[in-house]
Amino acid sequence: MKAGKRLGRALYEDELFRLQVELVKLQEWVRAEGARLVVVFEGRDAAGKGSAIKRITEHLNPRAARIVALPAPNERERTQWYFQRYVAHLPAAGEIVLLDRSWYNRAGVERVMGYCTPEEHRLFLRQCPVFERMLVEDGILLRKYWFSVSDAEQQRRFRKRLDDPLKRWKLSPMDLESLTRWEDYSRAKDDMLVHTDIAESPWHVVEGDDKRRARVNMIAHLLSTIDYQDVEAPAVTLPDRPPSSGYQRPSRSLQTEVPDHAARLE
Repeated sequence: MKAGKRLGRALYEDELFRLQVELVKLQEWVRAEGARLVVVFEGRDAAGKGSAIKRITEHLNPRAARIVALPAPNERERTQWYFQRYVAHLPAAGEIVLLDRSWYNRAGVERVMGYCTPEEHRLFLRQCPVFERMLVEDGILLRKYWFSVSDAEQQRRFRKRLDDPLKRWKLSPMDLESLTRWEDYSRAKDDMLVHTDIAESPWHVVEGDDKRRARVNMIAHLLSTIDYQDVEAPAVTLPDRPPSSGYQRPSRSLQTEVPDHAARLE
């Protein structure tokens, strides 16, 4: 398939299904082995991070795989060590955590928008590799993905959101600001990669102009980086239902039922 060609829907759906089956196997392995997996999702606004996360978690057990998308820090959190509030969301044994934005906010939006001082930014770039090495040394499987998108495609997606009532909420003032600060974000990203693309936790760039291609590329790569194995599921046999002991359901008139809205559509 030629580079840049959009991935066809049928091919995409077949491969996505195969990859999602493998993700379920990965989760079962994580649970059985007591592993801890952290996946960091960063990148341009409207680059496809959220849709990739949605496809990853679609068939996973939410009790053992959770998405962390933290709001802006409150007054108390601003006085803490910068990484402190993220530590509280790290996984325990058998868990997967997907960070929809992460501690790298300081390297991106906080730097570009002036929400941190130059000194705080420089301190972050020094401490971040140390912090991540500590996570990896403690046994956490840390994977980092940067979703890239062209400026033309980003603008096209923003314009589409304006007319979509289901996606208009995604157009935050910060997103609109990113349109006028494209080069500032580019410089911030380049600086971030120079300081934090380390052997213990390298960055992996996902080209995101074709969302279908980006999703399957990212998921396939994630799976390829972990030496997981099939976990044999215990045999399950449905028990026979015991004979009735005389139970009778109370009259439906005693309950408040949801109105049959669907009947009005028929």
